[in-house]
Amino acid sequence: MNLINFIKSLFNSKKENIDPMKKYLIVGLGNIGEKYKNTRHNIGFKALNYIADKEEVSFSTQKLGDLTSFKFKGRTFFLLKPNTFMNLSGKAVKYWMTKEKIPLENILIISDDLNLPFGALRMKPKGSDGGHNGLKDINAILNTQQYTRIRFGVGNKFAKGRQVDYVLGKWSDEELQSITEKLERVHTAVKSFGTAGTGRTMNLFNTK
Repeated sequence: MNLINFIKSLFNSKKENIDPMKKYLIVGLGNIGEKYKNTRHNIGFKALNYIADKEEVSFSTQKLGDLTSFKFKGRTFFLLKPNTFMNLSGKAVKYWMTKEKIPLENILIISDDLNLPFGALRMKPKGSDGGHNGLKDINAILNTQQYTRIRFGVGNKFAKGRQVDYVLGKWSDEELQSITEKLERVHTAVKSFGTAGTGRTMNLFNTK
């Protein structure tokens, strides 16, 4: 091993020994594939892409998902986009929680919500799946509902029986005009979650 590789190995060893309480797993829910890109149901992916861009980091394909990380105020935030499709999201969450030894209280899931108006954010420390199949699978795999989630409102402007078409539909031009502002609030809320905690972040960022 030459000197450069030796120094790199020392750096990587330190990186692996991060205090688990200072690690956070931020999971954006969505479906892989070009046809799902920019659909309402993929707001979790869109939010993580936005955060990665702002933090100047890039995703790489790892086991069960695309992963990247950034540091902020001594914390390490892992951003995960599961590649298991929405209905099997729990498998990826469980794997990366275990691999990185991240405690349940440091998990944050970002998903879409039909029951909230477009752009409204709701952070909760626990709760049911609310009919969301991604959250339903996570609840089943983790065997608990005691994890923090951010629900991003996508509205419910669809005719009876057209729910699936609506969530798998593209954002309207009007929505796209203001979505960047909403995503920046998610970005700030994620960092607040890791530094100020769930309770304070809820008070600051839950919107109508």
